[in-house]
Amino acid sequence: MSDIALLHATFADAAEAARIGRAMVDQQLAACVNLIGPCTSIYRWQGAVEQSDEYRALFKTTPELARELADRIAALHSYDQPVIEIWPVAAGDAVLDWVRRETR
Repeated sequence: MSDIALLHATFADAAEAARIGRAMVDQQLAACVNLIGPCTSIYRWQGAVEQSDEYRALFKTTPELARELADRIAALHSYDQPVIEIWPVAAGDAVLDWVRRETR
């Protein structure tokens, strides 16, 4: 069992990552969002190999809110099929207490 959940997602640009990240903190679905600068993604999409610059974000939440957070990110996301991964994390009591205080 994990203390907290990290959700990893990529976005088309920094503005989208920041807009969705702020909304998730405002809605108390995430205690924190780390916006991580551009990365290059190489992937297969609709039968072709694509390459694009994307912006990564890590969302910190409780395991109980992880699925709701992922669904909300997907609803606001510009991609047809955003990849949102949920990672269980052992974070320790202090971080767990903070995440629980800052989420609903």
